[in-house]
Amino acid sequence: MQKKILIAEDYADIRLMMKMLVCTYGYEVIEAADGSEAVAKAMQHHPDLILMDLAMPVMDGLTATSIISNLDGFGETPIIALTAYGNSYFHKALQAGCAEMVDKPLDYDKLEPLLKKYLA
Repeated sequence: MQKKILIAEDYADIRLMMKMLVCTYGYEVIEAADGSEAVAKAMQHHPDLILMDLAMPVMDGLTATSIISNLDGFGETPIIALTAYGNSYFHKALQAGCAEMVDKPLDYDKLEPLLKKYLA
């Protein structure tokens, strides 16, 4: 069965690039444009991994991560924080429930090994 990845990113062009790349790796992609939508899509689709932008409208990624991490059945779902804020958000991301944090812009050469690490 194909693994599902939820990409939560407010910039449509970045989300599309990530989706195209992740699909080439053989994963199914679910998209969310803000934190609130990420929570709803996570509940609806129960993804195997979530790539969560931290700075989004409506609901930020830290809040969305905290909510998703506390939902029944999501305790083991890896959430990888994506941020352009650098290390200043590292501890906040871990406290919210992220397994790891990746700086933006993404180094796409490192994305596939990262996904394999959590979806092996």
